[in-house]
Amino acid sequence: MVEGRGGFGYIRGAVYFLYSILMGAAFLAALPVYFVKLRLLRGEPVRAAERLAIRLPRPKGGRPFLWVHAVSVGEVLSFQNLLREIRSAHPGWEIGFSTLTNTGYAVARANLRDADHVFLVPVDVGWSVRRVFRRLRPALLVLVESEFWPRLLREAERRRCPVLSVNGRISERSFRRFRRYRSLSLPMLKKISRFLVQTPQDRSRLEDIGIDGGRIEVSGNLKCDIRLPAMPAADLRLLRGELGLPERKKVVVAGSIHKGEEGFLLGAFREVRKTRDDILLVLAPRHPEKFNDLEKDFSDELLVLRRRTKLVPGQAWDVLFLDTIGELARFYALSDAAFIGGSLIPWGGQNLLEPAFYGKPVFFGPYMKNFADLADAFVRAGGARIVQTPEEIAEIFLFRDPDEMARMGRKALATLISLQGATGKTMTALGSFMPRSDG
Repeated sequence: MVEGRGGFGYIRGAVYFLYSILMGAAFLAALPVYFVKLRLLRGEPVRAAERLAIRLPRPKGGRPFLWVHAVSVGEVLSFQNLLREIRSAHPGWEIGFSTLTNTGYAVARANLRDADHVFLVPVDVGWSVRRVFRRLRPALLVLVESEFWPRLLREAERRRCPVLSVNGRISERSFRRFRRYRSLSLPMLKKISRFLVQTPQDRSRLEDIGIDGGRIEVSGNLKCDIRLPAMPAADLRLLRGELGLPERKKVVVAGSIHKGEEGFLLGAFREVRKTRDDILLVLAPRHPEKFNDLEKDFSDELLVLRRRTKLVPGQAWDVLFLDTIGELARFYALSDAAFIGGSLIPWGGQNLLEPAFYGKPVFFGPYMKNFADLADAFVRAGGARIVQTPEEIAEIFLFRDPDEMARMGRKALATLISLQGATGKTMTALGSFMPRSDG
């Protein structure tokens, strides 16, 4: 329902106007900082014309337009499989995909080949949001996870464009904020036609805020419907040969490591290597450029560190520094066990689904708030284990019970399979809002 123009309507209109003024002022004030940070330091474009909706995609017209918006890299990649399904089932839809960050934009351009348009979401001020809606004329706006922008939602309501929230997640912090400012947050959230959320807890939190339970469906996590390249035994043998790995050697892959975690892992690994030499470690940093001194800091008579980009066939190594892009999944498939980075420091953890996809036992530290529900599910099922102390981290490398490690890997895969299905439920919801014709 479009907002009324009674007393409350005028008050809300004034609030939105003030919000737009503040948002516009904040963007203009931050623009010089963005210019220095992006253009001068990183050599990236600022894309101010896109963020102000001066430069926009040009729809072909004549087809139903689906506008999908996500924040950043994780949300973009979570939608990748679903986008393929949409394109296959509804070739007549025109699809626009917007992101908030430059990194998300670059990842979307590289990976979302099924999107007709990839662009940056405009600054959430009235005139720029209206300009996007006038140009795109979307039949449906899809918001991935928890990307709720007041002016965007208001304009969608004004233009009678339904809004679908998919893969929804209401964190504890967001829940507290929404409840505290319920008088502002509830009218905004009520502009969303339907919520597809990841867990029953997300549903409960939305209901506590005041959303009608009939508009909420627990659909699961789109990230669980992961698809990775198959790695048959022949391919694994080729990779082992390329890396000079004898069959007797076991490999632990520590993926998406953040600065500050390498000391914990390498310290525990060094202790284990004092008693056995058949364990190797692959260290895959989230940001390789932050680990330029790794070889100098940790190489000694006990550990030989090599960089993947400089590895020569026949060279021996104890620790392989994976400084390439796009190979981590292959190494998870090769591994005998996997550690998930960002979890030994208060970062919040990284995605644990790739090693689970290949049936590997999964380990991580105590800081997994970014994937808390998934981490809990895998731990409860016996497919993952939390490690924190040096002794617990060392257990990853000791392989005291290889059969138990193999069972953990099978449980990890089984848990992943049990959590799948969000793509089908989301497809059904999309079809219920979009025009029937695929012409």
